[in-house]
Amino acid sequence: MARYTGPRTKIARKFGDPIYGPDKSFDKKNYPPGHHGINKKRRKLSEYGLQLREKQKAKYTYGLLERQFANLFDKASRSKGVTGEVLLQLLESRLDNLVFRMGIAPTRSGARQLVSHRHITVNGDVVSIPSFIVKPGDVIGVREKSKSLEIIQDSLSSRRVNVSWLTWDPASMTGKYLNQPERDQIPETIKEQLIVELYSK
Repeated sequence: MARYTGPRTKIARKFGDPIYGPDKSFDKKNYPPGHHGINKKRRKLSEYGLQLREKQKAKYTYGLLERQFANLFDKASRSKGVTGEVLLQLLESRLDNLVFRMGIAPTRSGARQLVSHRHITVNGDVVSIPSFIVKPGDVIGVREKSKSLEIIQDSLSSRRVNVSWLTWDPASMTGKYLNQPERDQIPETIKEQLIVELYSK
């Protein structure tokens, strides 16, 4: 399964946003990476540069590769509704993202690994495809044999579901995807309109 495996703090510093979650290294150096660090004069980005930067930010945040992201945008553009908002809703509906949102894994990459290693179920059936699009009303759970895994136990003990479109039952280790979130409910600071403009060229 192809995915980005490079330095994460460097990517977060590039965007000026801790897109991979709390990061002590980012807190210490919350300026762009590079040899001259904070003192380097940087040219103002062009319109295209801003659009590309926003697309890259969304891609890294949700852990997608270029072709995956382009395919998802194509699907969003063919759907009813505002393309940018639909794109974010599709990204939020991915199984690996929902496993992360529910607190079953501490990061999206960790959630992707749990899914691909067959620890997660959807409506009672094991699903091992991180990009699987979950539909409103579907129930996501931890496979019975995997409930005692230390990584899952540790993550659940330190995280709480903090979004309104998901519920979580700690007793059964299952959560429900209630509905697709509205744009103002999605906490990610992504300017989706710039992504739409980029792909519209």
